[in-house]
Amino acid sequence: MEALHLIAIFLLSSVLLKLFYLTPKPKHTAKLPPSPPSLPIIGHLHLLKKPLHLSISLLAAQYGPILYLRLGYRPTVVISSSQLVEECFTTNDVALANRPNFPSVKELTNNYSNLIFSNYGPLWRHLRKTVTVQILSNHRLLLSTSARNDEARYLVHRLFVGSADDKSAFNKVNVKAIAFEFVLNVVMGMIAGKRYYGEEAKDWEEARQFRQVIEDVSTLASGSRLKDFFPCLRFVDFASVRRRIKAAVKKRNEFSQMLIDEIRTGVDAQKKKTLIGDMLGLQHREPGEYTDALIRSLSLSLLQAGTDTSSNTIEWAMSLLLNNPHALAKARNEIAMVVGRDRLVEESDVPNLPFLQAIISETLRLYPVVPLDVPHESATECFIGGYKIPRGTMLQINIYAIHRDPSIWKDPTEFRPERFENEKDERLWLLPFGMGRRKCPGEGLAIRMIALALGTMIQCFEWERIGAKEVDMTEGAGIIMAKAVRLDAMYRPRPDMIPLLVGL
Repeated sequence: MEALHLIAIFLLSSVLLKLFYLTPKPKHTAKLPPSPPSLPIIGHLHLLKKPLHLSISLLAAQYGPILYLRLGYRPTVVISSSQLVEECFTTNDVALANRPNFPSVKELTNNYSNLIFSNYGPLWRHLRKTVTVQILSNHRLLLSTSARNDEARYLVHRLFVGSADDKSAFNKVNVKAIAFEFVLNVVMGMIAGKRYYGEEAKDWEEARQFRQVIEDVSTLASGSRLKDFFPCLRFVDFASVRRRIKAAVKKRNEFSQMLIDEIRTGVDAQKKKTLIGDMLGLQHREPGEYTDALIRSLSLSLLQAGTDTSSNTIEWAMSLLLNNPHALAKARNEIAMVVGRDRLVEESDVPNLPFLQAIISETLRLYPVVPLDVPHESATECFIGGYKIPRGTMLQINIYAIHRDPSIWKDPTEFRPERFENEKDERLWLLPFGMGRRKCPGEGLAIRMIALALGTMIQCFEWERIGAKEVDMTEGAGIIMAKAVRLDAMYRPRPDMIPLLVGL
């Protein structure tokens, strides 16, 4: 499909050439960052291959830590240096707080009105304040701790029940699937008080439909990115993608509105401490500020941003541990010493499990959730590393390259959780959730979910690879870093944990 798009671009070359020469260019007196040779019309797009973070890292290695690219009509600067990143989000934090208005996400974000893609201004500040105070503050997360502990129990209970009658035998499991189910239950419980997976789940069909809608939206969005770089393609609907996106978004909005209406009309609405229930309470007091559209936006942002990202990290962490059994054994011994065998790991135990925390940090270093971060855009002219960054320039932070920079990290491609136990200064350049005022506010929730899932899975079960070969660690090509090959693993209950698992 992308090849057809590129053919169409060249067929429309006369129009694009005219547009190219009419587009305002940076003045030649401006000192722009280093740039590879480019082609007419497409600029540097021909240099970008999938996975994108790998091809950009290769360009950065050749041309330097700050790189100027022209992606179609869109000027872009890529930063692959920790020092320059610090300059971006201290001195230039406000100047770089906007988001590019990508046509491909306009429908998906209700005209750029969600927390992730809204520009810096009153709407974004209102959304950010609502999320950080009403949903993801430390106080609110503490109030929901018991719910996450309950979901961890359901997770290991489902694994235990699903194992063979002979508890000494190993069983095969899709790790990403069980991680996704755990994370979705946690997030949906916070949003609407629902459990979609497990023995007590009542809404299997609703869960299936929701997952399908989210997958459809993600697939369609990734297939319509070329119009972000060539304005004339906004008027060409290849393969009816625009129509299909509208249909998927309509289903998604109907789904989130259904959740709102269920809680609004439910007899126990006041008893439920959920995101939607709390927002409806605020709506009653300030109807103009907390509209249904805002509640839908916050709910969907949390669902979409929090489910795949956290479950992917759990899958990456388990893959790394299976390839490094000494680290798996060390984590299990730490849990046994701190927690014992008479109860399950709880969220309150995590601060006392430094090696488990180090495993998560090292996983996020090697496989950051969004390896190129969510793009920024300069609202005003600014300077980075002595180079002039014109207004309207897209900025990409190459988190993947910074996390593997040998000037910061010793043996940067090796999995060494111990580096976070012994060299704590390195944590300063761990940027999986971004930096500055647009940093992801869901970091606290994500770390809690990942630590709890990993801790209980390690505590309760023995894990092995399927066969003698190491787990395939090939990276997928999406914006969110997922494994190209899903992790199937073998597990069985640990004998000393069986009495506890039987009682769950």
